[in-house]
Amino acid sequence: MYSAIARNKRNTWFILIAFVVILGALGALAGWLFGNNWWITGFVLVFAGGYATIQYFTADRQAIALSGAFEVDKQSAPRYYRLVENLCITTGTPMPKLYVVEDPAPNAFATGRDPDHAAITVTTSLFEIMTDRELEGVLAHELGHIRNYDIRVSMLVFGLVVAIGLIADILLRVTFFGGARRSNNQGGGQAQLVFLLLGIVAAIVAPLLAGVVQAAISRQREYLADATSALTTRDPDGLASALNKLQTYGRPMQKANTSMAHLWIADPLRPNALERMFSTHPPIPDRIERLHTMGGSF
Repeated sequence: MYSAIARNKRNTWFILIAFVVILGALGALAGWLFGNNWWITGFVLVFAGGYATIQYFTADRQAIALSGAFEVDKQSAPRYYRLVENLCITTGTPMPKLYVVEDPAPNAFATGRDPDHAAITVTTSLFEIMTDRELEGVLAHELGHIRNYDIRVSMLVFGLVVAIGLIADILLRVTFFGGARRSNNQGGGQAQLVFLLLGIVAAIVAPLLAGVVQAAISRQREYLADATSALTTRDPDGLASALNKLQTYGRPMQKANTSMAHLWIADPLRPNALERMFSTHPPIPDRIERLHTMGGSF
């Protein structure tokens, strides 16, 4: 189990490094195409960093507002509160705020930049179909996201995605002028065509690569939260049973939002075959198989 957690952490950082390499290569291409104007790359990176910082401090409130959740306490949701409280006592984690979304689709998510500023949100359907054992596995999974500081990783990736998107947009908009300047200096229309094609290809391919890398990181964080839940409850089969129910009873959420789809324990959008390449969630059967493998190691 500890090896599963360590492996997923390593994979996440490997993917982040790849993301930074993509960003650096695209920035270098932008500066090269536009007459070695490296200030363009610097400006985009600073802007993306500032935007990601703002999101870092406000993303939790935005996610809760987008989901339509309302806060509950020990009196209004005693079962919910008791299970989370016991998990917090077991792990030494501060008690997060608790929210509920009225929705027939069973699902849950956690948000917050650190354990002291965290919240867990579940749908009403989750209480209806889950036993205490299964619900504990789901809540331990969400608490695992909080304990593993997944929001920090998500916001780092978000900032990189913003930077890549901005550079790609700049490439697409002004590559004509950059290519024209270089073609005049080099004295040939063929050079202009080459630089034009380079700019267009980079502008189209870069956001696609960014989406794939972002999805890959999100999938690794889901695997890590599953492993953390199993380690916390010492009952990986409980979470496996809960995931099986999420697959059986899962449906698109009434207020599904693509910008926060990666937060939920199960995909709230039900993507088609093409969109699965960019899916932020690993296949549930794969997650169940991993949990059963962990269960056999106890």
